Amino acid sequence: MRHCIPHRFFSLACLLALLLAGPVQAASLEQIVSGLDDRSYDRKEQVIGEIAASGDERSIDLLKRLLAGDLYFREADGRLGIRGARGEQGYAVTDALTGDALEPAGRRDLDKVSVNNRLRSVIRAALAGLNLNDPQVAVRYEAVQEMMRSLDEESVALLRQYRAQEQSRKVQEAMDQALAMANLADTDIEVQLAAVQTLTGSLNPEVRARLTQLRDTKADDPQARRIAAAAQEALAAIESRLQFYRLIETVFFGLSLGSVLLLAAIGLAITFGVMGVINMAHG
Repeated sequence: MRHCIPHRFFSLACLLALLLAGPVQAASLEQIVSGLDDRSYDRKEQVIGEIAASGDERSIDLLKRLLAGDLYFREADGRLGIRGARGEQGYAVTDALTGDALEPAGRRDLDKVSVNNRLRSVIRAALAGLNLNDPQVAVRYEAVQEMMRSLDEESVALLRQYRAQEQSRKVQEAMDQALAMANLADTDIEVQLAAVQTLTGSLNPEVRARLTQLRDTKADDPQARRIAAAAQEALAAIESRLQFYRLIETVFFGLSLGSVLLLAAIGLAITFGVMGVINMAHG
C-alpha cells in the first residue's frame, strides 16, 4: 500500500500537467481513443490524460461513458461505440464520437473497454479537472459541489491546484468549504478546529452531515470533545441561518397568497359595485 500512493500522485501530477498545458493538437480525438483498445492499463491511463488534454468538446461525455463502462470496440471495424439495449438482431450500437447509429452487433462482436479502480480514480480526476477549468462559473461551481460528495486524495489535490487560479468568489468559497471538509480528518486538532470554523454557516447538506457526525462522536479524549463542541456551535449557526431563510420564505408565500386574495376581492367589489349590490367583498 505504501508504494501505491506515490504512483497515484504521479499520475495526478501528469494529468494536471496535461490539463494546464492546453489542448493537444498533434492528434485528433479519433486517433487518441484508439489507444483504449490496448490491454495495458498504463497505456489506457496515458490515453485518458490525452483525451482530457485534447480540448475536444466531446471529451467530457466520452470520459463519463468510459467511467460508466459503456464503451465497446467493434471487432468488425474497430470503431468505438456505446452499447445499447438488446434487440432481435443484437445489441444496438452508437458511435461514441459521432453519435451515428451503427449496425447491431452480437455479444462476441463487441470488446468492452475495461477499467480498474485506479483508472476510475484517474477518470474522475480528469473530469474534475476539465470542469474546474471550464470558463463558465456555474460549471466550475457544480464541479466543486460534486467533488465534495466524494473527497479523496486526488480531488483534494485538484482543488488546491485550481484554488490558486480561481477568480470567482462563489467558486472560491465552495473550494474553501471542500478543503475544510477534507481537513476535518486531519490529525492536528487546530487544523480541525479551523476547518469547523470555515464550515460554520454553510447550508451544504454534506457539511451538515459531517458536522453532525463529529458532534455525535462519543469519546473521552478532551480534544475530541473540543471538536464535538465546535461542531455543535457550527450546527447551531447553520440552524439559525436556516430559520431566517424559512421566515423569509413564509413571509413571501404569505404575501403571494394575500395578493391573490386581495385581487379577487377587488374584482368582486368592482363587479358588484357596478351592479349596485352590496357584497361581502366590499368589506
